[in-house]
Amino acid sequence: MTERTLVLVKPDGVQRGLVGEIIARFEREGLKLVAVKTLALSRELAEKHYAVHRGKPFYDNLLAFITSGPVVALVLEGPQAISHVREMMGATNPADAASGSIRGDLATDTTRNLVHGSDSAATA
Repeated sequence: MTERTLVLVKPDGVQRGLVGEIIARFEREGLKLVAVKTLALSRELAEKHYAVHRGKPFYDNLLAFITSGPVVALVLEGPQAISHVREMMGATNPADAASGSIRGDLATDTTRNLVHGSDSAATA
């Protein structure tokens, strides 16, 4: 089933010049880039986006980080795009992420883990 999913390249990915590498990895796996936009997330939008984490110990640091610089929003399309993208991203903690995954190969820590991907059709 063809799906579309949202991916955010977080400020660390933009700062480190990894946007092209991240897009290329998705394209090599057969995912089609159908939209791309660079934007600065407001605190209000970040709070809505990460509402599921409100009250957790890392919430304030996450909001500070995600609003610290530009992000690149990608819409990717392909068969089972949501699960495919999540598999390609790897585990949230780069230390637990598989070699060959974006986070396993390129990320530095749990907060600065380069990418966010939708986890369901409702959030895609």
